[in-house]
Amino acid sequence: MENQMQSSTNNQPVALVTGANQGVGNEIAKALAANRYIVYVGSRNLSNGEKAAAEIGANARAIQLDVTQQASITAAAQRIEEENGRLDLLVNNAGISHAGKPGRTLEEVLADGHATTASLDEVRAVWETNVFGVIAVTQAMLPLLRKSTAARIVNVSSGLGSLTWITGPDCWAREHFNVVYAASKTALNAVTVAFALELEKENIKVNATSPGFTATALNNFQGTDSLEVGSREPVRVALETDGPTATFTGPTGPMPW
Repeated sequence: MENQMQSSTNNQPVALVTGANQGVGNEIAKALAANRYIVYVGSRNLSNGEKAAAEIGANARAIQLDVTQQASITAAAQRIEEENGRLDLLVNNAGISHAGKPGRTLEEVLADGHATTASLDEVRAVWETNVFGVIAVTQAMLPLLRKSTAARIVNVSSGLGSLTWITGPDCWAREHFNVVYAASKTALNAVTVAFALELEKENIKVNATSPGFTATALNNFQGTDSLEVGSREPVRVALETDGPTATFTGPTGPMPW
């Protein structure tokens, strides 16, 4: 069985999607599996990941992965190495919009993120997942990505992270830029560029992409776009084996950093 699994994997590209048990990450995992990828469905809660993987089908494998826990990240990397020997695609999708009191409305969450009053504990908790978690997972998976002939890293960002866009006088989202979630996505974009520039000489592509304002648990399902629409650009970037590096794109095309 193990040999059979290894041989089938050798002919198929291998992907890891963090936070793939629901939302945009789940849609990305579905699309990759449909394109013959072996997809590791990363989930903090393994049973949620197993349920999601079962629904996706034979190409999906649940993997316990908490991006804020180094032991979890290390174990995931070891398992992927043992089962496949390489990783072709890493999608850093796991993200949280807040870490404060549960049950708050989207408006309350945004208000609690104001730079002048935000709880530093909440800032740290969100950045732990959205920024430091991405660095930790990417560093852990790099030895496996280096064994691929077409390695890519896709970081799921947000238009809110674009300083150029958000500071435009006519930007509708100006009042929603905060130090908890929005600034974490600006930091993620900077992390994306740092990895992209360093790994360019190794031909490992690193890009950021925004799903747009998608209805997910991130925003209490108050987003205006469907999951299918929201996952379209991340899926396109993830499947593009010969595309550019160091880009930031969204549903309507290139976005300013």
